[in-house]
Amino acid sequence: MSMLTPPGMGGKYRITGDKYPRMRRRRRGRLGVALVASVAALGLVGWGTLQLIDLFTGGGDKASAAGPKADCRTKASPSAGTRKAALPKPGAITVNVYNATPRSGLAKTTADELKRRGFKIGDVGNASKEFDKKVKGTAILLGAPSALNSSLPVLATQLGGAEKRADTRKGTDVDLIIGTGYKDLTQKAAADKALAALANPQPTPASSTKGC
Repeated sequence: MSMLTPPGMGGKYRITGDKYPRMRRRRRGRLGVALVASVAALGLVGWGTLQLIDLFTGGGDKASAAGPKADCRTKASPSAGTRKAALPKPGAITVNVYNATPRSGLAKTTADELKRRGFKIGDVGNASKEFDKKVKGTAILLGAPSALNSSLPVLATQLGGAEKRADTRKGTDVDLIIGTGYKDLTQKAAADKALAALANPQPTPASSTKGC
């Protein structure tokens, strides 16, 4: 009789051999607990890994990036130089063309080309003593103070490097006084492009978007 057999029990109740069903059931229970614990541990490890990935890649900020920052990009205001009043069309501007150079006929040829480009032409001739042979640059564009932000910029698109000035006149006519540095009007295609850009300035982002 085996030493594991309780006293007084024999026959079919005697335990023989080295297999013990009760111990086998305990092992299975321990294996089940260990399996559940392993699965839980793997789940925690996976969750922690995702949190670390979000931390280093900035995944947690996707919602905020899609919100305020995207909204900041859409907030733009016109630049301070954007004009509120509509600029006059070339046909609404009367230009007096004066030649302050020794070259003869320059005022007439320039006036004829400006007329072809849609400007109205007033007086054409030689410059007054105040400017005759004293304009070293391309030209002087002269008009009333109100013309500095209206007619003169429109006329300036037709020739580069011209100086804009205001005088005490009351009328709306402007003067184009040709200087010794003048060669020709700007090519029409380039002048039309400059005129279109002047009439439709592009807005620039406002300074309030700096913190976006």
